[in-house]
Order: sequence, then C-alpha cells, then structure tokens
Amino acid sequence: MRKNAIVCLVFALTLFLPLMGCEDTKARQENEQLKAQVAGLVKESTDLGNRVDELTKENTALKQENEQLKQRAKAKKKTKKSKHHHTTSSGE
Repeated sequence: MRKNAIVCLVFALTLFLPLMGCEDTKARQENEQLKAQVAGLVKESTDLGNRVDELTKENTALKQENEQLKQRAKAKKKTKKSKHHHTTSSGE
C-alpha cells in the first residue's frame, strides 16, 4: 500500500509540475503585459503633469496680461472723464 501511495504521489507530481509551469508562463506573460501598461501610464502621467505645468504658466501670463489691459482701460476712462469735465465746465 505504501508503494502504491508513492506511485500515486509521483504520478500526481508529474502531472502537476507541467501545469504549474504552464501557469507560471501565463503569469509571467501577464506580468510583462502589466509592466508595459504601467510604464505607459507612468509616461502618460508625466506628460500630463508637464502639460499642467505649461498650462499653469500660460494661465498666469494671461492673468497678468488681463490685469495690465484692465489698468490701461481704467486709465483711458479717467482721461476721458477728466476731458469731459473740462469741456462742460468751460462751456458754462
């Protein structure tokens, strides 16, 4: 009986080990695919981070330009108002 158990164990191992190898190969392939996907996502994340930085700088520059234009517009309004007041007062 003991001999029979050993034979069954050896037989089971001979069937089990190739299946493990097959699963191991599938796992390795899946692991490589996942690594490639992660590398792609890391690159995409880096690219997006750089784009965010670019857009932030552009936004800051546009805000500064907008403020300058607002200041110019206020200065022009003040100039027009003071000219308008001078013409009405000299008309009286």
